[in-house]
Amino acid sequence: MAERMHTVEVFEGVRLPGFICTPESLQTACSFQFQDSDVLLVTFPKSGTTWVQQVLSLIFCEGHLWPVLHLPNWSRVPWMEQVSFSHLLSQLDPTRPRLLTTHLRATALAPALRKSKTRVVYVARNPKDVLVSFYHFHRVANFLPDPSSFEDFLDEFLKGTGFFGSWFDHVKGWLGLQQDLNMLLITYEELHQDLRGTIRKLSNFLQHPLGPAEEDLILEHCSFSFMSQSSVVNYSLVSTHIMDQSRGKFLRKGVVGDWREHFTPEQDEKFNAVYQAKMKDSGLQFPWTIG
Repeated sequence: MAERMHTVEVFEGVRLPGFICTPESLQTACSFQFQDSDVLLVTFPKSGTTWVQQVLSLIFCEGHLWPVLHLPNWSRVPWMEQVSFSHLLSQLDPTRPRLLTTHLRATALAPALRKSKTRVVYVARNPKDVLVSFYHFHRVANFLPDPSSFEDFLDEFLKGTGFFGSWFDHVKGWLGLQQDLNMLLITYEELHQDLRGTIRKLSNFLQHPLGPAEEDLILEHCSFSFMSQSSVVNYSLVSTHIMDQSRGKFLRKGVVGDWREHFTPEQDEKFNAVYQAKMKDSGLQFPWTIG
């Protein structure tokens, strides 16, 4: 795959890194047969994916921490669109619900999901924080191009021409299906504000109730301090040829509102104007205020 490090795969008009996505892997994702017991985590990149992968793993671990402590999160909750998916899927414990992840847009997976009762967990995050986190990730991930400048990266994000496409289309596309799919929306911000309450909300949705001791165990193992030091969560197991964390940590800060350290007043005004124009008719309510 080294020869695909800098290739670009265009799928449904969206640019994806060819190092991790191929025409074959994307076709596998789109033709996937979901089971009613499956749990699908859906995010736009840098919206809290790793955090919720960890939470989902812990909810279903039944107190047995060995997988959480020894198996990388990408093998516990694999990405459907990536080249490694078929292999990792075959390694999942057949006695437990399959936990899956995707960054793909709704148009790719909704037809298959409508045929099942798969539980879909959609995680949204303030797009300003998403943008900042994604900007820093581009500098770490060698399969993504270095941003020329923060200003250019912001413009690309607002136009939806960057990798993984438009945040606005992703959020509106998936959350527009809330009536059609068995879906729960949670936000990065509520995870921060009330982690125990959000874990409880998730476990209720997944019909997997937890006792107080199980909740305590989950809280301990999905804290930022634990995850940032765990080699099976912080991506330190990945070759520096693929992800160079000498240029920045994969788990960088894990905070809410870091965008304020990066945006100029002019950039903030530009972002707010685009957000209002694109989201005004969505009817979606989020815990952040923009504009």
